[in-house]
Amino acid sequence: MKIRTVLFVDDDETILRSFERGLLDELYVQLFAKSGQEALEILKKEEVHVIVTDMCMPGMDGLELLKIVREMYPHIVMIVLSGYTDMSALLKEFDQGEIFEFVPKPWNLEKELKKIVRKAIEHYNLQNECETVRQKN
Repeated sequence: MKIRTVLFVDDDETILRSFERGLLDELYVQLFAKSGQEALEILKKEEVHVIVTDMCMPGMDGLELLKIVREMYPHIVMIVLSGYTDMSALLKEFDQGEIFEFVPKPWNLEKELKKIVRKAIEHYNLQNECETVRQKN
């Protein structure tokens, strides 16, 4: 099985460092971006399978980033982190099922986020297998 890549996007460097430390034992490649724009630059160069993004960021917010990701990289599984409980703007922009998981802050890295990211990778792998079977038929 091919090693997968997960991109974490958050303007708070403390959160990105906590991801980096807390995910050392995970069996996927981790990339980190401090902004939506930086995330897009990484996506141009790297094959990413899952994106985990904060919603509230200066400049390009998470919603704007995910709209671009959906159009340019539709295979990427999207996870949203947010301190906002009102996600009506996000729900208006995306069909049900386009966002793999919504994780409200504060989240627990060990008990919650690690499991969600692993499930997202499994979801990606399943989609990829289905696509491969479809192409063979």
